[in-house]
Amino acid sequence: MDDLVTYGTPSTGPGGLPTIHVVSDSVGLTAQAVARAAAAQFGVTNPAIEVLPKVRTFEEIKTFIDEHGAVHRQNSGDGRMLVFYTLVNGHLAGQLAAYAAARDDIVAVDLMTDAIGAIARMTGRDPSTKPGGLHVADQYYFKRIEAIEFTIAHDDGRNPQELSQADIVLLGVSRSSKTPTSIYLAQQGYKVSNIPLDPTTEPPRELLDVERTRLFGLMTTAEVLIGIRQRRLGNASVVASSYADPEYVYQDLEKARALMRKLGCIVIHTENRAVEETAQEILRYYERAHPPSADMMG
Repeated sequence: MDDLVTYGTPSTGPGGLPTIHVVSDSVGLTAQAVARAAAAQFGVTNPAIEVLPKVRTFEEIKTFIDEHGAVHRQNSGDGRMLVFYTLVNGHLAGQLAAYAAARDDIVAVDLMTDAIGAIARMTGRDPSTKPGGLHVADQYYFKRIEAIEFTIAHDDGRNPQELSQADIVLLGVSRSSKTPTSIYLAQQGYKVSNIPLDPTTEPPRELLDVERTRLFGLMTTAEVLIGIRQRRLGNASVVASSYADPEYVYQDLEKARALMRKLGCIVIHTENRAVEETAQEILRYYERAHPPSADMMG
């Protein structure tokens, strides 16, 4: 079971939701994305997920389910299992479906078979049975890797002299979701720089050279920001109380708004939004000015 990857805690995760068990004959990213999207509908953006990737035999699947069910039963008295699976191998998918149907303590969701079948019926084409087709090392794959590397190297204001090389530049105060939004956009193939704003530091002068259609300001409300910062500080709040102090937060946001107006960047509100929603809003504006090329569309 060396390939087992665990997120969160067994049995019950954040928000009281059950742990979601992912089984995949690839790396399981598709199922994890669906799991997070589904959990978000219940107010949980970081559900507990346990992953069995690169599975090749039904015995591996059965062992994974049985072992984890036993652990959950021992820890909580509830051995029920929620399983999301992406298996392009039809034989494996059928075996898992039959196994789950024979047990009343497993709820299994097949995320691939119906989708593949629908495309096959519509096109008359036979699907590939090779796992991991989404991650083939094609031109788009390498473009995404380059974008991710660029974004990491330009996180939190690093290397401002290269701002003009970014597809998208994000501005925002501390805890306004700059980094997670940047990484999400990078995974879509966009090179992103993000610049932190605070009342005591001048932003890099290179911002003035960035095309306005590439500049996006992330804004939130003072109330939301205070709550996020207080949770971030935790027990250190007494030592660094000004960081989450309402007066400081209002000043922080007002100075950020003034700079965003001066630069003419598009302002995107992040409160009560998932990172994916914020990113899609950014791309709606960005792609009007910069229509994606064929290689960006993959």
